[in-house]
Amino acid sequence: MKAKDRRLAELRGAIQEVTPAEALELTHSGVALIDVRDNDEVAQGSPVGAYRLGRSFLELRIEDSINDLEQPILVMCAGGVRSLFAAETLKRMGYANVRSVAGGFSRWKNEGHPFEVPVTLDAESRERYSRHLLMPDVGEKGQIRLLESKVLLIGAGGLGSPSAYYLAAAGVGTIGLVDHDVVDRSNLQRQILHTEDRVGMPKVESAKIALHALNSKIRVNTYQTHLDSSNVEEIFSDYDVIVDGSDNLATRYLVNDACVKMRKPNVHAAVYRFEGQITVFWPAYDKKPCGCYRCMFPSPPPAEFAPSCAEAGVLGVMPGTLGLMQAVETIKILLGLGDPMVGRMLHYDALSGYFTEMKTRKNPSCRYCAEDAVFPGYHDQDYAEICASDAPTERKIG
Repeated sequence: MKAKDRRLAELRGAIQEVTPAEALELTHSGVALIDVRDNDEVAQGSPVGAYRLGRSFLELRIEDSINDLEQPILVMCAGGVRSLFAAETLKRMGYANVRSVAGGFSRWKNEGHPFEVPVTLDAESRERYSRHLLMPDVGEKGQIRLLESKVLLIGAGGLGSPSAYYLAAAGVGTIGLVDHDVVDRSNLQRQILHTEDRVGMPKVESAKIALHALNSKIRVNTYQTHLDSSNVEEIFSDYDVIVDGSDNLATRYLVNDACVKMRKPNVHAAVYRFEGQITVFWPAYDKKPCGCYRCMFPSPPPAEFAPSCAEAGVLGVMPGTLGLMQAVETIKILLGLGDPMVGRMLHYDALSGYFTEMKTRKNPSCRYCAEDAVFPGYHDQDYAEICASDAPTERKIG
């Protein structure tokens, strides 16, 4: 008898085998099924609900998926041989109840048991996103989720540029850009998506060129238009997260109102000279109470108290700092990781080098996001007209 055959005989004597039919019944009672085939094999089909860990990295990844050593486990490969070796390895690691599926996936499929063709990453994507794949909190499942996500950025300027650039690099599959403006030479001090040779080009088109040069596989939707009450819901409807990088109050109120009505997270940031702030407005978030932009500022201030970058100036790297943080918060929301900045606002003072965190309070009487509020509409008059009024500013930060 060859050494290989002797070894397989030893494993079959030490590892209990079950038929695919028995395995299917066991999974219905809570037994975990691990598919240890390679990615190209799994791409042809895999049992529904199986953990797809791959034999090569099984020892390194098993505890990220199953950390209970008493959890009963079934191991499957293509034909029932590699699964015996994998099962032995798991038993050596301390897993007490491990069995191998005889005949592997080939027999499972031939017997007509349910399977699915999972979404998997191709070789190029695995290379591009390899650092994400090494992170248990992201991994292949998280990267696929990013690739299937859709993020809309309001503004392709100072804040939108770094946010969009890093979201594209991270593999967010669809990025939308709303901006009516064209590239001006004064933009180049901070708006890193644009270049000298694209001065005069619509910002959304310039941004699309830059994003596709970085990641040609993503989709970039452009909206060269003024965002207003007539188009906001149509544009927002297809996106998971809204990233507000606008620099005027009219747009901020409009974005807020649409996000509240449509129950979408609003990743908000603003910069002023050497200062910046970031928060997430998401009243629909079910893990903690959270207000909206109008809870903090029920009425807009006079225009002279809220100047744009063109009027007040801004240190060129400030939008980069805050825009990157918007990208981080967006990815956390898309992947369901960590604690998004809901109910909190982070203020950054670049001159002192200090970050200060403040809690944002939900206004129970807010006309837009209170529990019993009926959406009052986008106002009959134009938002810009409201923001030019003399209404006083009210802050509710505690």
